[in-house]
Amino acid sequence: MRRSELNRRRDAIIGLLCDIDEMSAAALAGQLEVSVQTIRADLRDLDEAGLVQRRNGVVRLRQQSENIGYAPRVSVARGEKQQIALEVQHLVADGARVALGTGTTVEACARMLAATRNDLFVATNNMHAVMALQGASGATVSLAGGAVRLRDLDLIGTASREFFANYLADIAIFSCGGVSSAGEVLDYNTDEITARVAVSGCAQRKVLVMDCAKFGRELPCRKHMLWDYDVIVTGAEFPSTLLARCAAEGCRVIQVERSAEPMRAPL
Repeated sequence: MRRSELNRRRDAIIGLLCDIDEMSAAALAGQLEVSVQTIRADLRDLDEAGLVQRRNGVVRLRQQSENIGYAPRVSVARGEKQQIALEVQHLVADGARVALGTGTTVEACARMLAATRNDLFVATNNMHAVMALQGASGATVSLAGGAVRLRDLDLIGTASREFFANYLADIAIFSCGGVSSAGEVLDYNTDEITARVAVSGCAQRKVLVMDCAKFGRELPCRKHMLWDYDVIVTGAEFPSTLLARCAAEGCRVIQVERSAEPMRAPL
């Protein structure tokens, strides 16, 4: 089986579990038109990666006290993240000053910007974003200093706060650990909160990017509401009450297709 087909199916499993709290292997097999044995193999691998939890014949997304490792997160909702990146590129002009936060969705945005925009100035605490920008035409990249979080290859906490305070960006692009059903923006710990506040605070326009698995994920640390930002780009389907509040506060919500096939960045 081709790896792309495997990734698409597992992205689809995550997407279904975002919409439906829990499902059986048989129900997933019926939705995706594959055998129950195939789904069980997928669920076993997703469970081992810490993405889902199997119990009493059903599976659901795993709730965690800290985020999973970076490599497993890259494969989650891969197509959705690329669709998010495609929308984000339209928000960034050639020559813009861009602040980039941490996470796999932001890395996807950095990769898209590297392929489609020229002469950017980028300030970031995300080493994956730096590597994604390596081939960007005319780009200047500034990376935060301090202790590296080896699991994610990023710099958070005080180091990020002091770093981003030195810059005035046109646009900040950042993610979060989760969003509550009430619209609270959440993270796993206060260092991640500090980093998100720092990157969002240095820019004239604030863009939150999040895949659908983030919505409804209850985490211990909170700062900001969705409508405190200028743009939200996501595959999540927000309830009408949240959409109305965002619209009333001048926050634009861009919803992307979750089940889209992963694509190559433009050459």
